[in-house]
Formats: sequence, C-alpha cells, structure tokens
Amino acid sequence: MAAVEILFQRQATDDRWMAAAACKGLTNLFFPPPAERPQARDRREAAAEAVCNDCAVQSTCRSFARDHHEYGFWGGESEDQRHAAGYRLIAPIGVRAQQAG
Repeated sequence: MAAVEILFQRQATDDRWMAAAACKGLTNLFFPPPAERPQARDRREAAAEAVCNDCAVQSTCRSFARDHHEYGFWGGESEDQRHAAGYRLIAPIGVRAQQAG
C-alpha cells in the first residue's frame, strides 16, 4: 500500500445513530460561520444546546465528538467545553491553541 493511501484511509464508524438526531438540517446552529463574533457564538450555541437537550441520541453524540476530536457543537457540548473536560482537538485554534502549549 502506498504511503498516500495510508494517510488517507478513513476509519469506519457506526454513525447510524445520526439518523435519529434532532439536529438534522440545522448545520448553521452547530458549526460557526467564518469570523463569528463572541456574542453571536453565545446565541448560536444556546440555540444548539436547546435542540440537544431534547435529543434522543445526545449522549451518543457527545461521546462520538469526544472520541473523534470533532469541531463544532455536539451532544450539548461546545469545543471549549470538550476541551475543558480533557478532550483535546487534533489541531486546536484560537484560545485553545494558546492553552494547549
């Protein structure tokens, strides 16, 4: 197997739980737009959290994000909250990058 193939192999995951997620179709709430201001982020994440609180797969979603170092708002948790809980992003940005060093 070529080195390039090794670098780009996707790990198979069981993501069937995503079909039952309350957030389907609400990508704009769970992932920030470019250059999002802190106040807008707070409002967006509060709306995302409200969706997550009523979701049947919230704990599975949170575990998936923690285990796969996901960006965005997953399972009722922001990137910052996952970081504070000890789940680091692969390539942290912003404040998290300063704290990771």
